[in-house]
Amino acid sequence: MNIESLRDYCLLKHGVTETFPFGEDTLVFKLSGKIFLLCGLDQADHFNVKCDPERAVSLREEYEEVQPGYHMNKMHWNTVFMNGRLSDLQLKEMIDHSYDLISKSLSKNKRL
Repeated sequence: MNIESLRDYCLLKHGVTETFPFGEDTLVFKLSGKIFLLCGLDQADHFNVKCDPERAVSLREEYEEVQPGYHMNKMHWNTVFMNGRLSDLQLKEMIDHSYDLISKSLSKNKRL
């Protein structure tokens, strides 16, 4: 997966907006105003996604490409490197998981 396919995949999800709230170097994808993925454009080989805390630990133990979220709450966020042994399917599953966590956290009137 590369930055273009990452962007395309995120934008296919229902209700997703693409923003640059931290400056032109950081691409951010949100659902109803809540961030589910961030990616630095200066080093577009990795992204940050939200993750269930137990699953986050498990993924970090199994894959060196999954690390505690850089500049994020390390309990709830992972930094995931796209240029390792993780398949596109595995990367998409992590993106889906993050999107689903945000979706479930929304109040009923904000859910899509």
